[in-house]
Amino acid sequence: MDEGWTYLDVRSEGEFEASHPAAAINIPLMHAGPGGMRPNPDFMRVVEVALSKDTKIVVGCMSGGRSLRAAQLLEEAGYQNVVDQRAGFGGAKDPAGRTLEAGWAAQNLPVEKGRPPGRSYSDLCQRAK
Repeated sequence: MDEGWTYLDVRSEGEFEASHPAAAINIPLMHAGPGGMRPNPDFMRVVEVALSKDTKIVVGCMSGGRSLRAAQLLEEAGYQNVVDQRAGFGGAKDPAGRTLEAGWAAQNLPVEKGRPPGRSYSDLCQRAK
């Protein structure tokens, strides 16, 4: 990202691989499974290995819910430069599913697909071991 910011995508690995902001790193707040989403118990451990406390971080998810929670966890852990991308990757929606605020993708910001080396969750987990 420009100006030294790191985009932390807290969506699931599958969501990240399908499409994500260019240059983003992926550390899921929740893991997708057959029974739905479940908390990632390693979230903060991996974040603390991947990002120093003085890193400028933009936290994003799909529509803003997970990123808000992740931003709160980061601030509680002592991260000082944290911004929540409120509309997420897909945009903020009302209860009827109408877009209230365009997200990253709808604003035609740069995106990429796949598991970029060194920025995918599996690679970041290896560094945290």
